[in-house]
Amino acid sequence: MPWAEGLQPARMSRVAIVAADRRLRDTLVELARSGLMEVDIRPVGERPSTEQAAAFAAGASDHIAPATRIAADRVTARVTARARGIDELERAERWDLIAGELELGRMTAQAIKRRGAAVLVGWTPRARVAELSGRLAALGTAVQELPPPATAEAPTLLVGPRAGRSLRPLVDTYGTVPYADIDPALFAGLSYILMFGAMFGDVGHGMILAALGLSLRRTHHPALASARRVWALIVGAGLAGAGGGLLYGEMFGPTGLVPVVWLRPLDQPVMLLVVGVIVGSVLLGVSYVIGMANRWREGGAGRLLYASSGIAGTSAYLGAGAAVTGTVVGSPALQVAGVAIVALGLVLLFAGFLGAAGGAPTGVLQALVELFDTIVRTAANALSFARLAAFGLAHATISGIIWAATTALWTSGGAGLPAAALIFIVGNVLAFALEALVAALQALRLEYYELFSRIFTGEGRVFAPWRVTVIDEEDL
Repeated sequence: MPWAEGLQPARMSRVAIVAADRRLRDTLVELARSGLMEVDIRPVGERPSTEQAAAFAAGASDHIAPATRIAADRVTARVTARARGIDELERAERWDLIAGELELGRMTAQAIKRRGAAVLVGWTPRARVAELSGRLAALGTAVQELPPPATAEAPTLLVGPRAGRSLRPLVDTYGTVPYADIDPALFAGLSYILMFGAMFGDVGHGMILAALGLSLRRTHHPALASARRVWALIVGAGLAGAGGGLLYGEMFGPTGLVPVVWLRPLDQPVMLLVVGVIVGSVLLGVSYVIGMANRWREGGAGRLLYASSGIAGTSAYLGAGAAVTGTVVGSPALQVAGVAIVALGLVLLFAGFLGAAGGAPTGVLQALVELFDTIVRTAANALSFARLAAFGLAHATISGIIWAATTALWTSGGAGLPAAALIFIVGNVLAFALEALVAALQALRLEYYELFSRIFTGEGRVFAPWRVTVIDEEDL
């Protein structure tokens, strides 16, 4: 797969399946077997009732008893290639096959029938259209690609690179990537790991967390099945924490087991805060770039130009960064350029807000309020990354207290030796559990509120192909 295709949802095709009325069931069985198509469900007022669908499944002369329906609802639906009447299946107590026939009937009710032909419309991955056509051709059923509808967005099927898929739960928890947008799973995972490592900087704790992640990958316990999906994220976070510990000279606290590569958090807290804000500003800049690409894909040049996460908002943000940098380094030219870019961004933002609100005086007032809100939120979002340093300082403070108590008891000798060991072990266990939880939640908060608010403006829906298990006759 070309790398560019892995950064976006799979391209979908709108298709119509045209089958002869007498081959509709065979077509549906093959469609159920393939799992390649999401079939449109027609609005309630446009489709037959449940009783009509059930009548098709059972045969018009059969009556499905309520007890049979209840039994069928409790099992996994299955179908066979050969149709069977509900009476026959009831006598055999094949509730799974009854459920399958009812499901076929439900899907049959979605077909549009005209002059002996039945048509089903839906979505299928563009790369699988030829496969779907080949499967149905033997039944005399045709697959016709249709123009995409103007008012309906295609469903999202994510087939990105393996590295991105292993980090996908982070994005899935937030919502479904819209069909038009770029898949941010790789950026989201890497930024999360970086932020976690900055707040959880300890070589010993980080390596323990990475080991727990690797153990989670190897386990097959049913209770840990959902947690197993995030094993890569846990391993990455643990390694990042170990890397942060090397920078801070922390291994189970300030034990001296590793050298200080960069700085000790408690010795230079202001420097750590400044670097935290700078790192966060860079991550915000990347999220703005992804957001601009998404606005272009969603709405073209107009949306790209005026959106608060498009050129308008990005210009204001980057211009402010340039102006601040010019002030710090003493460059008047950079200051002037930054102010000019900020002014351009604010004008575009106001124009976009005014266009959405209308040109009346109330629209002007609404645009001004939204502009002020955007300015305040952008500044707050950038400063919010100071928590990377704040929680790194908290981690170093707790570890320092534990280590100070340990050394004080150890040097006292006698009964202080086992007490020192107990304080060191229990203190590190508690610190590990508390700080891992806090760092995980704070990194998630920064991810969702600061970064994703630039990347996403809406939510898509997951591609849900229609699928029913098809069993062979010899398995009956």
